Amino acid sequence: MAFEALTEKLSAAFKRLRGKGSITESDVKQAMREIRMALLEADVSYKVVKDLVAAVTERAVGTDVLESLTPAQMIVKIVNEELTRLMGSDNQKLTVDPKGLTVVMLVGLQGAGKTTNGAKLAGLLKKQGKRPLLVACDVYRPAAIRQLQICGEKLEIPVFEQGAGNPVEIAKAAVLHARQHGNDTVLIDTAGRLHIDEALMDELKSIKQTVSPTEILLAVDAMTGQDAVNAAQAFDEQLGVTGILLTKMDGDARGGAALSVKAVTGKPIKFAGTGEKLDQIEPFYPDRMASRILGMGDVLTLIEKAEQAIDEKKAAELEKKLRTNRFTLADFYDQMQQLRNMGDLQDLLGMIPGMGNLKNVQIDEKAMARTAAMIQSMTPYERDNPSCLNHSRKQRICKGSGVSPADLNRLLKQFDMMNDMMRKMNNPKLAKKMRRMGGMRGGFPGFPM
Repeated sequence: MAFEALTEKLSAAFKRLRGKGSITESDVKQAMREIRMALLEADVSYKVVKDLVAAVTERAVGTDVLESLTPAQMIVKIVNEELTRLMGSDNQKLTVDPKGLTVVMLVGLQGAGKTTNGAKLAGLLKKQGKRPLLVACDVYRPAAIRQLQICGEKLEIPVFEQGAGNPVEIAKAAVLHARQHGNDTVLIDTAGRLHIDEALMDELKSIKQTVSPTEILLAVDAMTGQDAVNAAQAFDEQLGVTGILLTKMDGDARGGAALSVKAVTGKPIKFAGTGEKLDQIEPFYPDRMASRILGMGDVLTLIEKAEQAIDEKKAAELEKKLRTNRFTLADFYDQMQQLRNMGDLQDLLGMIPGMGNLKNVQIDEKAMARTAAMIQSMTPYERDNPSCLNHSRKQRICKGSGVSPADLNRLLKQFDMMNDMMRKMNNPKLAKKMRRMGGMRGGFPGFPM
């Protein structure tokens, strides 16, 4: 999970401050020393670390502690605010041409994930009601055009390509094609290089001059630390980059790029790729990222993911069924699928305040897959009436899903407990009693306890 090592070290530094009624200047300096080391190990720019620590120290030493906060909480609050400021304070949206066609140039070094994340961005814009067109201008890397076409097919987004032609002419033809075919956004996937060279920059400058892009987004690998910052500076000096697309945030990202690139270049991080799937990209919110880094969760992003994944019609139907005690295994399967559509469950756990530091909690997503396989191996009648499952039916389901009888019996037992809980919750008197008792034991189907 991104920033895991940095989060652990920062949490350890704050932990030593907790429980103290007052914090001395010596305590603050010790905490800042640990924070400085944590940030440097995360490959954050030395100048950025120096400025951040100085700002936090100045605010923390001698400051009045708010009535609702302990001294340790006050320092966490200050660090949170300074990290947010460091990464840009506010979410910066993609600039859109109000009069017509929005042209976005995607640039970056080879291997940064530019092509895939450019397609992800197109998919995100499509969800927002845009009509994007992907343009294949990387004519040098083997299979680059085919890679973009495959992504376009999966997202049902058109891809404009003219084979291994002149990238400048391809970009020019693509913009004309978009105007003629009703596309309102063009995303140009340009060629990358293993390192910045004059030929690359000359080609990018020619494309910029020809199509006059609304945005020039630089794809930056979050795992590369200060190298990413150096590349960002070089691209910005030559092209005038307007924003950053941070990629590979799901990997073992130390955090250096995210914490340094805005402070060093002055260019806002606008989007972040959060996984390998084509829907795993999200707008970058500095305040939310700071909260994640400090292990404070990210409730707003969690809510947004839930809103995108949950089918409102099915949710209304489910509510009706719960009120009438008619919740079935088929309903449970639908809910489980919507939960899986929200993304990696370990990442979702990290968005819950107070849960980000639970290193030893492992979510067995294979258990969810086994549960799904068992339910899919049932007939519609069996899903609605699990009490009908006799020995021969159970044997057939186990063979069809590749699980043991113990796995199936565990699912059915947990499902019965879940239904029993729901019946009690519909009883006002028992519901009040259960709230005092703290809920039920045994967990939910598909989640081993």
